[in-house]
Amino acid sequence: MSNPVSICVIGSGYVGLVAAVCFAELGHHVICIDNDKARIKTLQEGGVPIFEKHLPELLAKHRGHGVEFTTELAVGVERSEAIFIAVGTPQGDNGAADLSYVEAAVAEIARAIDGYKVIVEKSTVPVYTNQWIGRVMGRYGVDPQCYDVVSNPEFLREGTAITDFLHPDRIVVGAGCERSTNLLLRIYEPLTSGTYYAQPGALAGACSAAHPAPLLVTSAQSAEIIKHASNAFLALKLSFINAIANLAEAVDADIEDIAAGIGLDSRIGSKFLRAGLGYGGSCFPKDVAAFYWVAKQCGVDLQLLQEIRKINLTQKEIFFNKVVSALWTLRGKRLAALGLAYKRDTDDVRESPAIDIIRKLLKAGAMVTAYDPAATERAKEVLPPAENLSYARDLYEASRDADAVLILTDWKEFAEIDLVRLHQVLRFPIMIDGRNLYQPQQMLDHGFTYVSVGRPEIIRRRKASPASTPSEP
Repeated sequence: MSNPVSICVIGSGYVGLVAAVCFAELGHHVICIDNDKARIKTLQEGGVPIFEKHLPELLAKHRGHGVEFTTELAVGVERSEAIFIAVGTPQGDNGAADLSYVEAAVAEIARAIDGYKVIVEKSTVPVYTNQWIGRVMGRYGVDPQCYDVVSNPEFLREGTAITDFLHPDRIVVGAGCERSTNLLLRIYEPLTSGTYYAQPGALAGACSAAHPAPLLVTSAQSAEIIKHASNAFLALKLSFINAIANLAEAVDADIEDIAAGIGLDSRIGSKFLRAGLGYGGSCFPKDVAAFYWVAKQCGVDLQLLQEIRKINLTQKEIFFNKVVSALWTLRGKRLAALGLAYKRDTDDVRESPAIDIIRKLLKAGAMVTAYDPAATERAKEVLPPAENLSYARDLYEASRDADAVLILTDWKEFAEIDLVRLHQVLRFPIMIDGRNLYQPQQMLDHGFTYVSVGRPEIIRRRKASPASTPSEP
């Protein structure tokens, strides 16, 4: 790259680590900072602490030259032109985002700053966080001429985060002056000019040299709201289709057909119209709550956000009741739980509907054997050891002699099950599909009782033996 930028990324979680390796992929010099010594040691030694497609390859490619890892924040600040804050903003007790990690990072930046820097909000933060960053810098006596604050929200999906970063729908830069804007334009120039996509070995995706990534420049406040509003709207689509799924069940309609019909409208689109267990993960639950809280602090009551959360919580109860309805009593029943992550292609179990469902099953006395392609170890950290909970090495082991199999995460592996083999290992051929991965007629043809979301229940009927067949009148 002809005009690389020296970048410091504070935080090596999903957002920070992905940003660090992707900035290096664009040709910049990156120092990634974290106060978790064990995590930094893992990264320095070539380990990959999170499950994310393309991440191992990019880390191997750029570790030690394009990107380096350290716990010394002052070193990163001194050697950088732009400082990206990508620390956690967990949900507090009152629904507001906990910004203590952001404040701690800003305080350290203030103590180490030695010249003009652009401080970039990469974490998801409420509106006016940019002003609070300025206040903290002022409390430490930093000259306002020595920094600018920019909002550059991330729009990454776990499982496709690398591709999302390098082939974005949009890049949003919320800046208040030309100097800071120009530095962010330099950072993203390989994507917005299309030069990255023309390079040999560039990761393939939706963008290209002919159709580069679009970039929008706004105020910092607008950029902060764009992020929260985007996540809230996606959560709205998920909750909306789940609410319609409940109506579809009540009238024997098929939510898959309904979603297809709605999604063909170009004004709506088909994405995020998949009925299921509801949303989870590290973003939607806390961002919807935080957006509601910050709006209320500004005198605006976004009641719609409360309904989104209510529908999402109710959806897990509805699925649990499906299990009870299919099996009658749960105490002593053996159940195979397929999926622990909140969605496919990630090992993240934060706010996972699968984890919540399993907790309810265990409390009801069921014996659960769980399997997930990537999230088992993380699940063990949040699910307490229990006599009636075990983990399997594959889905068939989990299903052996089970009274029913439950699909809780939409892994591709779970959509491609050998149904003949599954039928053979189960005690009873019952599938309760929380992700609608199969067609009801397909399951009936394979001899299953099949329960899904927003579709009529398919009950396998045993053929009566000749001896028990009533004679015709």
